[in-house]
Amino acid sequence: MGGKGSRRRRVPGYHRAVIVPGIILTGGRSSRMGRPKALLPADERDTFVSRLVRTFRGAGVGEVVVVAAVGGPVDAIRSALAGVPPAPRIVLNPDPSRGQLSSLLTGLEAIDRPGVDALLMTLVDIPLVAASTVRALLDAHGRSRAPIVRPSRPADAAHGHPVIFDRAVFDDLRGADPRAGARSVVRARATDIENVAVDDQGAFLDIDTPADYRRALGRPIPVDPPAR
Repeated sequence: MGGKGSRRRRVPGYHRAVIVPGIILTGGRSSRMGRPKALLPADERDTFVSRLVRTFRGAGVGEVVVVAAVGGPVDAIRSALAGVPPAPRIVLNPDPSRGQLSSLLTGLEAIDRPGVDALLMTLVDIPLVAASTVRALLDAHGRSRAPIVRPSRPADAAHGHPVIFDRAVFDDLRGADPRAGARSVVRARATDIENVAVDDQGAFLDIDTPADYRRALGRPIPVDPPAR
């Protein structure tokens, strides 16, 4: 029935629970931010990455995988995640220069096994999503088993994160052009996507630059303490 701690939800008409592990991508270069986004403080308790882990778990996602880059701040990410025990599994993308899709595929290989029905993926750049949004996406997927489920904002037709990819598109992701990434799969499945309307600004708030950070959190990025 899948790995311990995966999202399990009984769905009418299915003989077992639907299992949806979560994947958090932290393998980007953070070039516009100037420092690793995963380690930025989201609040007084959490960094971006630890807040997302806490949010996923608050929504009932017990199995969470964090994808980090070889050569990146892996030890610091591991330390940040020590505050959300049990610590999620960290897997390493051996060549993050291949693009974001390579990190998603690294996470996919880590969670894919018989019994897994879908994956729930988000970028570490979007740390303020609410647990209620994650639950709404999981519930929508459990009902419809749509190939792709994502949050939407009807007022301006925006689409946000996290995104659920059903097992039906796992091979599509594996075969996608790295230059186009997962977007090519989303475009190919456009008529089958389930957009879930949510009232959650955090699901659409992509924090890529120091200016984005200030606007989102109302304060500048803290200055690192001087090296000793």
